[in-house]
This record gives sequence, structure tokens and C-alpha cells, in this order.
Amino acid sequence: MKILLAYISGAPDRDDPYISLLPSGLCYLHACLREAGFDVVLANFSSWSNEAIRRQITAMQPDMVGISQWTHNRHASLDLARLVRRTVTGCTVVMGGGHASFCPQDILCPASPVDVVVMGEGEGTLRELAVCCSEGRDWRDIKGIAFRHAGRVRINPPRPLLKELDLLPVPARYLDDAIGIDRDLQPEFILTARGCPFVCHFCSSPGFWNRQVRFRSPGQMVDEILYIRDHFGLIYFSLRDDTFTADRDRAITFCRLLIDRGANILWNCQSRVSALDEELLTWMKRAGCECVQLGVESGSPRILAMLGKMIAPAQVEEVADLIRKVGINLSVYLISDVPGETEDDIDQTIKLLRRIRPDDGYVSPLAYYPGTKLFEDAVGAGRIKREIFDENRDAAVYAAGRPGRNSGRLLKAIAGHAPRDVRRFQRQKDLLGYCYTTNVLAGEWYRQSGDEAAAEGEFREITEQQPDNPWGWYLLGELYDAAGKTTRATACYRRVLALVPNHGPSRSALASRPAAKKSGA
Repeated sequence: MKILLAYISGAPDRDDPYISLLPSGLCYLHACLREAGFDVVLANFSSWSNEAIRRQITAMQPDMVGISQWTHNRHASLDLARLVRRTVTGCTVVMGGGHASFCPQDILCPASPVDVVVMGEGEGTLRELAVCCSEGRDWRDIKGIAFRHAGRVRINPPRPLLKELDLLPVPARYLDDAIGIDRDLQPEFILTARGCPFVCHFCSSPGFWNRQVRFRSPGQMVDEILYIRDHFGLIYFSLRDDTFTADRDRAITFCRLLIDRGANILWNCQSRVSALDEELLTWMKRAGCECVQLGVESGSPRILAMLGKMIAPAQVEEVADLIRKVGINLSVYLISDVPGETEDDIDQTIKLLRRIRPDDGYVSPLAYYPGTKLFEDAVGAGRIKREIFDENRDAAVYAAGRPGRNSGRLLKAIAGHAPRDVRRFQRQKDLLGYCYTTNVLAGEWYRQSGDEAAAEGEFREITEQQPDNPWGWYLLGELYDAAGKTTRATACYRRVLALVPNHGPSRSALASRPAAKKSGA
């Protein structure tokens, strides 16, 4: 039995390297089916034409195709299902993912190309479904699925959530033969937990995970990072848990293990203002955390209450001060164009940004997603129809209709207040002592400011303090390359590859050099 697991982003997002990445959940499904012995192919069709997809499916002749559906790609995923249905007769078409889990009735309409919807956490459900299909057994009583039967949609009882996330295989171990993936970017994104204990009105996570939070162990997390570093050559990671620091002790143990095992990586994570403190941030910085992303959403207490955030602007300021003190970059998420938002609400947000001075940030107009309180309240009040996701062809369905100018105003406010005080790096060194993360951030700041000598000093200190840390050598190599000092740069890149043999940027830098070029010592 041959199984294809596929993803395709919505047409407007196919040039975005991040939105076009495979969802992490689909990678977990692929790994689980592979470990169960199935012949599975994982494919990202985001940059493919319909004809190229059709040829690939024709050549494969899969018996089952699983497609990942999210709100932004809801129409593209159904188009892909229709293409599969036209191309392979007798194939079982399965849909899963965040949007599909909340909208099985919509997906399984009459004449739907989809046979089964996997709802919620899919590893156990899809594996059981694959076993039944491969053995020719009836699958209609499997927990956690929906399907069309006798002219109506039947939704089975939910499957209990997995108790031990450590029992799941590491997705990156099965990416080598995947189709259409970016091997320099896809493995960067790691999930170390599932669920979120909070109930923000605009977020579907509480409904998807039933507000239950389960964690992977710190040891397994570090094992995964070291495998990806050694196998794919990555030395930068993004931990994409809803709230990475929800379990404080686990986060600290993870940081200590990264240090003890000499990972020498840089990473970022998402957190919440109520889940950070100075000791935790210090451990994170020492272990390579260079950026914390906070869901600030608004500087207006009224808007925060409307969004169900359960935080106050004063908390944002307090934790921003701690992040600044320790010396981690601060990134913020904001929500704009909230119905009922006033000029005063926007002004409060801009003033908050001036006080916390984020390094960067993202602004998203408030959008509806199935499974959220925001969506259910709007349907109940008659502001929108439940069928809006079918009727609206846009990637996002915004609560205020078309977004206004507030997103641009907030982005401008973020860009205009990044810290410029060079003395902060010395204060961080006085507080933490030597910490390679400080050197990296300071050196990059100096380089962007045009002070190459100061940048070289920061990067060289890493090589002196930690000769086995690839970051010092790599950043020196970039610095020397930009200055035309080719011989020095080459030596630095070679040192990186001695430490991380598969480091892609260093390999590329060396491969691009003319063999006879011997200049710039």
C-alpha cells in the first residue's frame, strides 16, 4: 500500500518561504507511518503547477492520499483533493489539519472529493485507518474521524490524546527522501509541546487541544536538535510551541542540557508575558536564545479584554524590561483592525511600543478561524454566516472586512523604536559574564552600524573562549568575505565545517570561490 501525504499553500502565499513550509504535524504523521512500516511519501506541492502535481501522482499511483488543510489553504487543499480524485481511481482521500478538524461538515458535502476527515491529533487515527485500508477491513468505527454515510456526515467519538509525546518519532529522521521540501529551512522548526492553557478568543488552539498541554522531555528535545545539527547542518532553530516556557522547570532543564552537551546553537521561541522571569531568561540566553516572541496584541486594556488575552500592558512592560536587561531580542505580535477599535486604542498601542522598544514584530488584522470563540460569537450574533469560509475565497476572513490602515501604522511604530544604546552590551556582559549569544548580537549590531573592527572583536572572542562553537567562525567568515579578505574567510568556513560538516552556508561559500583565487589575506 502506497500513501502520499501532501501539502499545498494557498496561491497568494506560494512565494512566502515560511507559509509554504510543510506543517509540522504532517511531518509527524509521515514519521509515524514510516515507523509503522508503510510505504509513505511526504510532498510539499506549494511551488508546483497542477500539471506537475498530476504527473507526480500519476507516477506514484497512491492508494491513500492525506492532505493537510488550514484556513489559509482551505480552497487550495480541496482543489488538490479534486485533482487526486480525477487522477487516481479508487484512491482513499483523507483530509486533516486545523481547519479540517473544525469543518468536517463543510468538507464532506455532497460530491466532495474527500472520503475521510481526521479530526484533531492524527497520528493514532491515521495509522489505524491505514492499517484497515491495507488489510481491506471496515474503518467506519475508528475514533477521531468523520465521513459521509447514507447521505449524511457521520462524526465518530474523538480519539483520546496521546499521553507520552516522547513516544513519537523525530520527523527530521524521515525528511531525506521527501519531495519538494527546503532542507535548509524545514528542519529548523521544532515542536516540543502540544496545547496551550490559555483561551485567547482569536486562537483555535484551545479548541483543537482541549486546553490540555503535554510536553516532550528536555533530553529528547536536545537529542532532536543535535541530530538536525549533525545531519542537516543547521545551527539555528525556532521552537514553535504556543508557549515554550509554560513549564518553567522543563525550560531551564532544556537550557542546561544544551549547555552541558555543547550544542552551540542559536534559537528563538514564543512565550507569554506571564510565563517569563529573570532567572529563566538568563538560562535561555546562556543556552543560545537570541529572540523571544511575545503575543502582545494591543496596548489597550479594553482591546486585550475583548480578545481574551488576560494580560495587562504593565505586565508587557515589566517582562520587556527583563528581556532587555538579560539581552535577548524582543519580537512582538500585534493584532490590528479589531471591530470597535478606536483611535485611542491605537494610540495606547503605539505608546506601549515606544516604551518597550521591540527589535521587530508582526501585525495581523484580526481574522476569523473556525473553532475560536471569536468566530462562534460572530456567528451567534448574526454578524457572519457559518458558511463564510466556503463562500469567501480570500486566504483570511477578516473581522473588520478589508483591513484598514492601522496595520501599517503599527508596523511603522515597531520599526521606529528599536534600541540604539551600544552600552547595553557591556551591561549584559557585566551581568552574565561571557555568553556567546551576547557576542553574536553585539557583533551583528556593530556590523550593521558599520563598525567592522568592533564586530570582529566580538566574533573573535567567541573563537577564543569556545573554539568548538561554529558561530564565531562562521560570522568571522561572513565579515571577512564582505571585506574582500578571502583567505581569512576561507579558513573560517573550513573551521565551521570541521565542527558541523553539513553546514550549508559555509559549504556554499567555499563552493562559490574560484579555485585559483588567492587574495585578500
